[in-house]
Amino acid sequence: MRQELMSLPKTLAEDVARNLVMVARLIDEDPEQAYAYSRIALRLASRVAAVREAAGFAAYATQKYAEALAEFRAARRMTGSVELWPVMADCERGLGRPERALAMAGEPEVQKLDKAGQVEMRLVAAGARRDMDQLDAAIVTLQSPELASNSVQPWTARLRYAYADALLAVGREDEAREWFAKALESDKDGTTDASDRLAELDGVEFVDAFEEGEENEVVEADDAEEIVSGKDEAAAAGAADDAADADGDVGAADAGAVEDADGVDGERPGQAGR
Repeated sequence: MRQELMSLPKTLAEDVARNLVMVARLIDEDPEQAYAYSRIALRLASRVAAVREAAGFAAYATQKYAEALAEFRAARRMTGSVELWPVMADCERGLGRPERALAMAGEPEVQKLDKAGQVEMRLVAAGARRDMDQLDAAIVTLQSPELASNSVQPWTARLRYAYADALLAVGREDEAREWFAKALESDKDGTTDASDRLAELDGVEFVDAFEEGEENEVVEADDAEEIVSGKDEAAAAGAADDAADADGDVGAADAGAVEDADGVDGERPGQAGR
């Protein structure tokens, strides 16, 4: 990429480079913002292959598959490289054309891919099979020397995870559990949610401790309110008894004490509700 940018005037090259850096930095955490930066870079240097490729990945991350495919095709024409072939096929899936993705999986370009690219192409092809409800064929597609290997490579966790998920889709739960465990074992960077899938299969439910604590606080507050209300009632009753003992004439005084007690109790439920 640096060599491509060197062909641009210095100031322009610096502007393009800054935007491409922001695309790379934001594409995972804020795809929409990354896409916005990619559009700026594209306006500045649309004839640079690295810019077209970055724009393609930013569009892909925001599920703008037609736009992504157009950018990837442009980058491929400029470089002659086949490394974008798997993601181009996945764009076809995103556009609802899994049969095209499968056709691409059988093209000679796949043989020119490196090992990582071939594994990626296998994942895309299996996904296309599943899109077409060919679940058993998806399982067969994923069965490969790379899947059987004990060697852990950058793609190992995703390949094992996809195989486990395909097995689960046809009801082979025991085998799926085994492969989710293998995916977790090889997933050093946490790129999959294999641990959550294993927990689901084992019937483990996760409880949000913070929310549970909040609920307990509400219950305790209600209990405290009832205690205070009870004390108010007892105090009111005691006041009425004292008035009766003091002067034996409880007519107006006793009625007033009862009204005061009822007034206190009547306010408590409203306070608890707030």
